[in-house]
Amino acid sequence: MGSGGIAMVGRRAERKQLSADALFSLVRSGLAMISDHRVGNTEISLTDAMMSAFGMFSLKCPSLLQFDQQQRANENLQSVYKIDRVPCDTQMRTIVDPVDPEALRPVFRDVFRQVQRGKALEQFVYLKGCYLLSLDGTGYFSSSKIHCPSCMKKVSRSGAVTYYHQMLGAALVHPDLKEVLPLCPEPIIKQDGATKNDCERNAARRFLSKFRQEHPHLPVIVVEDGLSSNAPHVRDLLAHRMHFILGVKEGDHPFLFEQVELRENTGDVTDVEIRDQNPKSDIRHLITIVPDVPLNESNQDLLVTFVRYIELNEAEDKIRLFTWVTDLKAHRGNAWQFMRAGRSRWKIENETFNTLKNQGYHFEHNYGHGKQNLSVNLALLMMLAFLVDQVLQRCSRLFRAAWNELGSKRLLWEEMRSIFYHFSIRSMSELYEAILYGHKNRRPEILDSS
Repeated sequence: MGSGGIAMVGRRAERKQLSADALFSLVRSGLAMISDHRVGNTEISLTDAMMSAFGMFSLKCPSLLQFDQQQRANENLQSVYKIDRVPCDTQMRTIVDPVDPEALRPVFRDVFRQVQRGKALEQFVYLKGCYLLSLDGTGYFSSSKIHCPSCMKKVSRSGAVTYYHQMLGAALVHPDLKEVLPLCPEPIIKQDGATKNDCERNAARRFLSKFRQEHPHLPVIVVEDGLSSNAPHVRDLLAHRMHFILGVKEGDHPFLFEQVELRENTGDVTDVEIRDQNPKSDIRHLITIVPDVPLNESNQDLLVTFVRYIELNEAEDKIRLFTWVTDLKAHRGNAWQFMRAGRSRWKIENETFNTLKNQGYHFEHNYGHGKQNLSVNLALLMMLAFLVDQVLQRCSRLFRAAWNELGSKRLLWEEMRSIFYHFSIRSMSELYEAILYGHKNRRPEILDSS
């Protein structure tokens, strides 16, 4: 489709195991390990149905109906995504609905390990030889009418009922990298047999346990917002051998801030001032470190290091304030890294959730709710497609070249779908090459209607 000699140069530059086609094959192999819940002969396999949903999110189709209507792309779905039989929208919903969401977790782990084997994970190491693991909750479905047994619900004062789904997202982040590496989210849904709603704190406890089972030796520093800096969660983190940098607010931790003030009055703190790295900037960075202070009055045995960061913009007379607690030792030599690690928590919001909501993934669109697990499974498959995209963005020169050629993700997704639906392609690499090096337009073939 493109000029072959140049295309081959691009192909050789790729890390083969982290190319789009290799990752698609890995995902399909993982989905093939999920046991089919149906008995007897089936027209469309569970693997084909799951892989079709993954392909829909990989191509950023805005709706399941549009994906279903593009029947002319079936040949490409077979060659690129290795789907033998492409289900219609109703078939896909029916087949995917009963699947246990936990069955998708190993597929995320497979992609993660491929990144690890490809030496790309090492680029995310940041502080004290650890990876920064950002956790945060987000919602992706809300309705006053549509619901399923796992939906949570809230009732307003007027008696109106709202049904909704949320998830606890998790991603490895790095202050200097645009990419994130999302892990399998933990659904925040009504648990079997439960009468009360699930919550982010319970989801975090489940996530930490599963994470340590899957990655027993991975050194991480968990970075979270102020809702997480409570004693039970801190003890859970320590029990799972995880370091932490957690946001704290004075209104939530009055005893902690009183102890910090007492220490400051006696001069028993470390103050660090760092000039901005831009020599033309008037911004000053003021960091205060207070070790061994109790987290709160009820847990005075739980000692943490308090870190306060003030960004002072004297030219614009603006001040930004951040405060954290950590189990690690902060000092003058690593104060700047600590500050950047704490602020990297926002990457789970900006580079993950906002990207999914605003850059073509249609995260909050209802692709189908189902009667059991469809809504959750589709959200997980979308996150899986996002994980693959992030790996490609970080590791695939061919992907980045195609993206740079078009200048924006939205244009890239549109061009990918256009080529996918109008041309016969054998691989995703060939599609990227068509974007990068061009392709010959074909005259339409007029069919004989006689």
